[in-house]
Amino acid sequence: MRRPARIPGVLAGLALALGGVVIAAPAAHADLVACQDLVQLQGTEVTDAVRIACYVGLTGDQDGCANGLPRPGVEGAIAAEACRQAPQ
Repeated sequence: MRRPARIPGVLAGLALALGGVVIAAPAAHADLVACQDLVQLQGTEVTDAVRIACYVGLTGDQDGCANGLPRPGVEGAIAAEACRQAPQ
């Protein structure tokens, strides 16, 4: 295949790949919001510590999330549920 003929194919593949990232990004944001909202409903202010713990849960580290949320004052059962919601 000639080099000029490959360029449109590569660009099309790149556009499709980036389109998939754009579509997936709002779902990840919504998961963080669900985790943070659950913490806030419990009566704890959403601080950077809460955001970081929810992000850790989003990456799949449930133990890291559950261990991080009690530091800003989130009760154990609420922390476990918030961390369970993060990666969904």
